[in-house]
Amino acid sequence: MKTDPELLKHLMQQGSLLPQEEMLEIARKKGSLNIGIPKETSFQENRVALVPEAVSLLVSNGHRVKIETKSGEGANFSDREYSEAGAEVCYSREEVFKCDIIFKVAPPSEDEIDMMPGHQTMISALQISIQPKEILQKLINKKITAIAWDYIRDEEGVFPVVRTMGEMAGTTSVLVAGELLSKYSNGKGMMLGGVSGVQPAEVVVIGAGSVGEYATRAALGLGANVKVFDNSLSRLRRLQNDIGTRIYTSVIQPKVLAKALMRADVAIGALRAPLGRTPCIVTEEMVREMKQGSVIVDVSIDQGGCFETSRVTNHKKPTFVEHGIIHYCVPNIASRISRTASFALSNIFSPILLEMGNAGGCENLISNDLGFRSGVYIYKGNLTSEVLGKVFDLKYKSIELLLMGLKRGQ
Repeated sequence: MKTDPELLKHLMQQGSLLPQEEMLEIARKKGSLNIGIPKETSFQENRVALVPEAVSLLVSNGHRVKIETKSGEGANFSDREYSEAGAEVCYSREEVFKCDIIFKVAPPSEDEIDMMPGHQTMISALQISIQPKEILQKLINKKITAIAWDYIRDEEGVFPVVRTMGEMAGTTSVLVAGELLSKYSNGKGMMLGGVSGVQPAEVVVIGAGSVGEYATRAALGLGANVKVFDNSLSRLRRLQNDIGTRIYTSVIQPKVLAKALMRADVAIGALRAPLGRTPCIVTEEMVREMKQGSVIVDVSIDQGGCFETSRVTNHKKPTFVEHGIIHYCVPNIASRISRTASFALSNIFSPILLEMGNAGGCENLISNDLGFRSGVYIYKGNLTSEVLGKVFDLKYKSIELLLMGLKRGQ
């Protein structure tokens, strides 16, 4: 008979031979974000920054989301959908603006900044052409970290928001043109595409960027004849390769463009300027020579437009007629398809916000992610955008130097 210590030793040896449970390391969450989504108050802005599905994903990962009541109405999302997704529906606008991270579509207004206590993060669009100096001054005074989502780059160096909104604007512009050609829109009574035995519509696309590419794809898909003009041969070559079929392309030469516009049923303005105003490519004389009842959709109107006859319209009164040509010049064309656009924004920013939480907050993500850092134009009250500094005659500092200074201070 074995003694008690010997018996215990024997049992321990036997137990060590049995299969043991494997202890897996559980990653600890590094930070919980407090995100506020206010209702958009900009004129005819129907998009919302996050859809209920994105809210559910963030909440299930330990983050807190507060959304102002009726924020999703413009994109056909109800308060109940957000509540069931785990968001806190707030009836006080001020309460939403007290969150650590304010995430919205349109740039902030003065009233919205006044509601912010300060030392927060603001993620929204940056529209340099309509951004008042007072807005920047208030953000700087409140030590806000402001991030322009249209300047954030992905891992491939592409601006994902600009690219996605360009895709939607390009496709939608052709669908709008097709509707305006119909008789019940006071158009020529034409079908944009073609049918057997009938000549298809002629479409001229000015610009071979994202908007121009997807306008071309949509028009070709409907069966139209398409001609694309751009000042860059490399963009025209890339367009040919990406579409996978040979189409008419040309650099922008006034006589060649004027000749194409004379035969066109639809002209799409899809030029973008890196900074400042879009160059005016199509003169009033060229528009006058177009066929009566033709349609112009100037997608670049938010940067001034590339047709001399263009002037800003809105979604309630989107068109006007000049020289017998129907003009559609709505700057915020993505708001026309607000639900799709909201899903697109959420698909881009849900992973970014999750990564921000895992990194321990916005500051750490700015330090670690070069693509996200490229969207920062104010960092803790310091203007970091050279463009804004020169436009408004404000002092600015490089974000890289600011981060280096903070690391040395630590």
